[in-house]
Amino acid sequence: MAATLLRGGRSKHHLTIIRHFSSSSAINPSHHKDHSQNHVYLEPTPIIGSWQPPKDPKEAEAKLASLRRDYAKQVKELRKQYIHEMELQKQEKMRKDEARMVEMLRQREERNRSKATAAQARAAERKIFEQEFRETLMKEKTEKLEHWRMREKAIEERKNAEKENLHRQSSMWIDEKELEVRIMSNLVDS
Repeated sequence: MAATLLRGGRSKHHLTIIRHFSSSSAINPSHHKDHSQNHVYLEPTPIIGSWQPPKDPKEAEAKLASLRRDYAKQVKELRKQYIHEMELQKQEKMRKDEARMVEMLRQREERNRSKATAAQARAAERKIFEQEFRETLMKEKTEKLEHWRMREKAIEERKNAEKENLHRQSSMWIDEKELEVRIMSNLVDS
């Protein structure tokens, strides 16, 4: 059968695929085990072991030609089945790849949504923090302003008190002329 396969146009490609599958099964033992358990084998062909050499060479040649034609038909049928199975496997692989891509896109969109939600939450927290910070700054600024006003008021009150005290003391002061008179009178009295 291998010799007949080599004669066909696409047979080398099919052998390469068969070799690929046989080598990949050595890499993936679970696939090989699954394949050997689920594979449906063909019934043995009645051609094998059916040859009875006739006495007439023309009859033998005709039988042999008939066997070759039957064998060629069977090989052609097997090739069609193989190509059909490969096409089905290709379609199944494409379907699985498409499903995987759709799932990957869905997961990526989900990740992007969760990132966007997290970014919005962080932005809201940052906004709240900035608002609280501004309020704290404004509160400190008003407190400092109030403290400055109170200090200025205290300084002003102290100055006013000193002025008032000075005015009270100055009301007791005596003019220079009067001071001279008093000094003289006190000196004369003593």
